[in-house]
Amino acid sequence: MADFVREVMTPGVVAVRPDASLVEAAQLMRAQDVGDVLVATDQQVIGVLTDRDITVRAVADGANPLTVSAQAVCTPNPVMIGPDDAVSAAVELMRDHAVRRLPVVDGGHAVGMVSLGDLALSQDPTSALADISAAVPDSWPGPTPA
Repeated sequence: MADFVREVMTPGVVAVRPDASLVEAAQLMRAQDVGDVLVATDQQVIGVLTDRDITVRAVADGANPLTVSAQAVCTPNPVMIGPDDAVSAAVELMRDHAVRRLPVVDGGHAVGMVSLGDLALSQDPTSALADISAAVPDSWPGPTPA
């Protein structure tokens, strides 16, 4: 079992500018095969934007994803953690703030993300959540149902 966030985090970050459209953000998510991006300026994290944010906070309300910005829909001022913080601290932050992902920041710069799935893999690699987190997502477009 890992002790520090740096041991379980996904290194590197995928980020968009605050003024990026939701279409740009969604295309980047697809290209990078991720469900979230950081909204950042000059390496300063100002928010986290998830695929669910785009769907629930914008598209479901009829907003135009070509004109709505990432900053308008993201969760601002996200809870963050450092790479040298304990994994137990990440678990506690996620529980206390009801979030599934935490940006990992070192010296003011985003260096990775730690997700609920990352923690599941670390804590119990044989758990159902770990299996789901490790699974390769279906490709799109998929085969036509029979």
